[in-house]
Amino acid sequence: MTLLQDSQPGRPSSDPRSPGRASGPRTAAEPAATRRRRSARRRKWPLSLWIASGFLALTALAALLASVISPYAPDAIDLGASLADPDANHLLGTDQSGRDLLSRVLHGAGPSLVAPLALLALASVVGIALGTVAAWHGGWVDALLSRVTDVMFAFPGLLFVILVVSVFGDGLTTAVVALALAYSPVVAKYTRSIALAERSKPYIDAYRVQGMSGTAICALRLVPNLAPQLLGYLVLMFGQVLMGMATLSYLGFGAQPPSSEWGLMVKEGQAALVQGALWPVIVPGTAIALVVVAFNIVGVRISDRLGARER
Repeated sequence: MTLLQDSQPGRPSSDPRSPGRASGPRTAAEPAATRRRRSARRRKWPLSLWIASGFLALTALAALLASVISPYAPDAIDLGASLADPDANHLLGTDQSGRDLLSRVLHGAGPSLVAPLALLALASVVGIALGTVAAWHGGWVDALLSRVTDVMFAFPGLLFVILVVSVFGDGLTTAVVALALAYSPVVAKYTRSIALAERSKPYIDAYRVQGMSGTAICALRLVPNLAPQLLGYLVLMFGQVLMGMATLSYLGFGAQPPSSEWGLMVKEGQAALVQGALWPVIVPGTAIALVVVAFNIVGVRISDRLGARER
């Protein structure tokens, strides 16, 4: 009777050599293979990300080698070629003073990219410090810092920059510092939100039990663990910051002549529009737009990948 029951179809056999026992590893292996395929698809970069990353790399390389690859000096004046259309001598045309637009946009890539980078670095130092302190201490410290950042949010950033510039004078350095202080509350609020979630994890309590101070835990453990999410957020902010710096230069509060910063180039080329010349505005404006779009693509992809990793 026992033999008949063991030989019935549909019942698992007790013999380890039977085919029924071999199906277990296969079914366990199938989800693992599916996970590997899903992970491989997640790691695959889309074409738009390749294009955006390549464009940003070329832009950074052009900024570094501008003095080598530019056909003319950025401030070389040739009134005989004023507002010339693109040709063999001037691939992107010239401005009102006959300065080569290609040379100027290449030389302007440096200050146009370095200024937002310095701005984000300063805003990150202030914002990450405020957000981490607020999340770690909580209570009245968190409430006080939250109210301070709310007040700074309520005050328009452009008006704040104008106030700082009116006190300390215009210039690229003043604009960078003022705009960095205006962006610090944005970084602080984001840092606080992710630091609160990180602070509740068990490893924080483990370090406390070991006797580590709160400052050491935040500096050596908490903030480094927040770095990937902060990096994706800051990359996404870079395009917005670049637009902000270009706007300040356009309004006359940022870079000053004879700089070839892109926002200042748009301002200087505006007068050429009256004469029907579009290239002095189109060239720097297109450079700003392309860099902003490229940074947005890269930033969104980094944020999505970090979010998928968290899930």
